Amino acid sequence: IEGIGPAISKLLSAAGIITFKDLSEKPVDDVKQVLTDAGSRFKMHNPTTWGKQAGMAADGKWDELKKWQDELDGGKETSSSEEE
Repeated sequence: IEGIGPAISKLLSAAGIITFKDLSEKPVDDVKQVLTDAGSRFKMHNPTTWGKQAGMAADGKWDELKKWQDELDGGKETSSSEEE
């Protein structure tokens, strides 16, 4: 998932978010809380697109996911992809 590195992956796993499906079903505010609880190093990350990316991965929509990830900037939507 664009925007999730190894350290964030460990945080999510520790919070019970193990699979793409888990992440796709978790409210963004819950994911933000996991990051905030982990400290200042993590609370700056924006998980807004992670659930949608995870949903595509869980559904096996790899081509669609890759295309969208190419439009993202570190997991964040840019102004051109927000309009789509």
